[in-house]
Amino acid sequence: MTEPKKIGMLTPSSNTILEPVCSKILNDVPEVTCHYSRFPVTKISLEQDALSQFDFTPMLRAAELLAHAEVDVIAWNGTSGGWLGFDIDEHLCSLITKETGIPATTSMLAQMEAFKENNVKSLNLVTPYIPEINELIVKQYKIHGDIDVVNVQGCAQTVNRSFSQVDYERIENMIQAVSADQTDGLSIVCTNFPAVNKIEYYEEKYNHTIYDTIPVVVWQAMKMAGVNPAKVKGWGNLFQGLQVK
Repeated sequence: MTEPKKIGMLTPSSNTILEPVCSKILNDVPEVTCHYSRFPVTKISLEQDALSQFDFTPMLRAAELLAHAEVDVIAWNGTSGGWLGFDIDEHLCSLITKETGIPATTSMLAQMEAFKENNVKSLNLVTPYIPEINELIVKQYKIHGDIDVVNVQGCAQTVNRSFSQVDYERIENMIQAVSADQTDGLSIVCTNFPAVNKIEYYEEKYNHTIYDTIPVVVWQAMKMAGVNPAKVKGWGNLFQGLQVK
């Protein structure tokens, strides 16, 4: 029997959104399954206790457990590279591959690949984060992709568990506010944020291709595993190779 391709996801321990969403995205794609390994993450800020959650040791330990399942790709389904630096994500991926022999990626690196593939040079940004973290994400986009961020909306929250509890009315108000100016795309950064559940509605209503950090890492991991992302239906323009301008 031929096994499906297996994507291993490194998951923040307090995240309740990404696992069900990834499983739903792949529900009608029997060629791929998703598997998860958690490590401690409860707070998103620039304080030292929050930054230390992303030390490589626990992440590599979680990756090793995924390797026991002989997954084809390991993805850090998280956005810490947005404020720690995309070079940190790249180093993490190289260490995962060195330790396990399995190719690796992250949500932020997947975004950058999607931006490059779709010639994205301007963005609007929505997150649940504090302004200081949003500013660092904006800087990373400029440094690594020469991408200009026009409008930014955040929730000024730091408790990771709370991100999943932001209501849809507030999320839509944020998307509506940034969409006052048309750009090459809308970036939604956070893998514990429920905006992803209404991605096609937001794309149609606000005329933006949405690059949400949960589906975008599934998109890239599928490509790395040799499965056509276009097999995914109902989760936004990215999977269909479309871009709203």
